[in-house]
Amino acid sequence: MPYIILLCIVAVAMCYVAFNFKRIKAMPEGTDEMVELSGIIRSGANTFIKTEFRTIAIVVAVLAVVFTLFIEKTSGISFLLGSLMSSLVCIVGMKSATYANVRTANKARESLSIGETVKVALCGGSISGLSVQAFGMLGMLLILLIWNGIQPDEVSHGLIAKMQCNPNIMRVTTYSLGCSIVAMFNRVAGGNYTKAADISSDILAKIRHDLPEDDSRVPNVIADFIGDNVNDIAGNCSDLLESFVATIASALVIAVTLFNNAEKNGVGNAATLSATTLFPIILAGCGMVGCLLGLGYAAIRKMGDNPSRELDLASWISAGITLVLGFIASYVIFKANKDVVLYPEFKFGFMSPWLSAVLGIISGIAIGSITEYYTSTEYAPTRKLAEISTEGEAFVITKGDAIGSRSCLLPILVIGVALFFSGKLCGTYGIAVSALGMLSFVGATVSIDAFGPIADNAGGLAESAHLDHEVRKITDKLDAVGNTTAAIGKGFAIGSAAFATVSLITAYVGSYTASGAEPILNFATFTVVAGGIIGGALIEYFSALLTDNTIEAARDMADEGDKILSTPGVLEGKVTPDYNRLVAMAAKNAIGKMLVPSVLALCIPVVGGFLFGVEFVGGLLVGATIVAIPRAIFMGNSGGAFDNAKKYVESGALEGHGKGSAAHKATVTGDTVGDTRKDVVGVALDIFIKSMSTVANTLSGIFSTFTLIR
Repeated sequence: MPYIILLCIVAVAMCYVAFNFKRIKAMPEGTDEMVELSGIIRSGANTFIKTEFRTIAIVVAVLAVVFTLFIEKTSGISFLLGSLMSSLVCIVGMKSATYANVRTANKARESLSIGETVKVALCGGSISGLSVQAFGMLGMLLILLIWNGIQPDEVSHGLIAKMQCNPNIMRVTTYSLGCSIVAMFNRVAGGNYTKAADISSDILAKIRHDLPEDDSRVPNVIADFIGDNVNDIAGNCSDLLESFVATIASALVIAVTLFNNAEKNGVGNAATLSATTLFPIILAGCGMVGCLLGLGYAAIRKMGDNPSRELDLASWISAGITLVLGFIASYVIFKANKDVVLYPEFKFGFMSPWLSAVLGIISGIAIGSITEYYTSTEYAPTRKLAEISTEGEAFVITKGDAIGSRSCLLPILVIGVALFFSGKLCGTYGIAVSALGMLSFVGATVSIDAFGPIADNAGGLAESAHLDHEVRKITDKLDAVGNTTAAIGKGFAIGSAAFATVSLITAYVGSYTASGAEPILNFATFTVVAGGIIGGALIEYFSALLTDNTIEAARDMADEGDKILSTPGVLEGKVTPDYNRLVAMAAKNAIGKMLVPSVLALCIPVVGGFLFGVEFVGGLLVGATIVAIPRAIFMGNSGGAFDNAKKYVESGALEGHGKGSAAHKATVTGDTVGDTRKDVVGVALDIFIKSMSTVANTLSGIFSTFTLIR
């Protein structure tokens, strides 16, 4: 019955998504030039996704067959389901954004009202956000309903290989892995596409030809607009969906491990297992209700001229409702049911899981606030970065690096403290629930994050379509707010990835530990230390690989754009540049360079597990996570500060140093450096560690049985 109720909530969320999608499409697009440009963006984004998914489909199909034949006979179906849900989220989110961008610009043109324009952009963003939560929940509920929940004593195997495993757990982990595969491909390919186009566009417009940003004469500009949708929308949707699903999966795996250990030691019962597997699903449903109410309230209320406050309000309402409903759920599941025997790890009785979730929710809000402080033009770090631009590029880069490094401490402190106390409150189960708490209102978080690229595209269209200066002032303000919400979203994605990965590692160690024994990964052993060192080094290699790929693609696109600009009449504005040539080039580069980094995340734990065993892989995961989290935060926050410092100078806030000045060009250089950091490397690192951890969970049984070097 609870699963049916949750399905009804999912259905309501999907109806709200459909309503908003229809509402967005019904709005006017604006002038003929706006309609033409938005049509090119929409067509290019659709073409890229179709081409990318053809490649992804081949990889997914092969892996599904492998899982069915060699791992567990039904796991290929759940893997395909995860891939499908993640793909659908990408498509829905991207399509809604390519409709919302031009309508946001047109609302600014028609109303000259910031409040009215914010509502259109947030309406488009809410389609992405609620789709993430709804599709992620839908797939998980289908698996639990079709195969009758989680049963700890079932045994199955592949059609060919006869290695025994728990099919319930295998379906959950392969569902999560299916989401992860699509997310990795989307982040790597989308990041390369958007930043190669963005960097090459900046080089051509601001450095080589001294043209305005988003000038329609620069052919790379349209590819840049498309990139905002395929990476910041589609990629982000699949990224957060994967985190959301992974935390639920890890909670379910840990619940089964706890039950098996408790049964061995004579504590706990079947009702306890049912309660611990039900609570994560219910908590996720509570979060969805909170997001529906929070975003619904934002949609109907009259908005003022402070977009940040309006967006923050939606998040706070969603989080608050989730907290209240989560407490009720914890009471009903763990207290009201007299058959439930709580584990000794539950230090505060029925409240322990809820308190762990509270720690996760508070952590998510805190990380967002810290990220905002270090990246927003409203606060000292970014303003000081802009002010030092008068001293030249070297000062900008050095100061931006310092901001990025300084910004790592507080978020990691928040994550560490939350994980520590979650474990103290509720054991390993508390760590997983804390991670889920942080992601329980992910629908609101992604909605506000998606506001950023929609506003960015709207501003670009206003510039390219030569709209009035007053319109551009509105879209510029929304763009600056959007940069901050995007930075907050990246901080949230990285923080949630840290929680999700730790819960996955905890589940991984428990999955191969003998029943009744305490799960321990011993870092005093050389095997674990060796894995940790190699895992950390792999993060640096992965970062360099993504950076090199993006810079090479950006250089090629800049050179190609120069050739098009040299065509007679293009620079004079008399001849329309060949946008399609650059769009096709960006897509070809991105898809060609996505396979190697994406496959690395799959192959590394597999090779390590078969060669050196489960403990080596455990060390590998911990080492990679410890290096990746501060690296990703540094990349995201330094990149966000660089971007907003440029916006601050462009706004005229530095007297005598506006657009075209030496200070402005110094911040453009910083922004170019930051682009690859925040939108390529930083956002891919969290997927990398989650994907490796999910693969390890899926194959831990095989690693325990088959190891070449013992």
